[in-house]
Amino acid sequence: MAEEPAEARRARGQALLDVSREDLELYGADELLERIEMLEAEIARARARIAKKQSSRAAADALFSKRD
Repeated sequence: MAEEPAEARRARGQALLDVSREDLELYGADELLERIEMLEAEIARARARIAKKQSSRAAADALFSKRD
């Protein structure tokens, strides 16, 4: 039995680029509102990850900074 070829890995951020290029004319008003809610949820998720990374960085900086 031959193995199926592995699917090519998408570049980082490619899914977002694909979404941003969709023709919005094809969507109804309710679908567009749902799309906005999903995008806002993704923005909130990204902001939470940024905050966590900044917090971790600040903790590391405090731990490893030179003390006078």
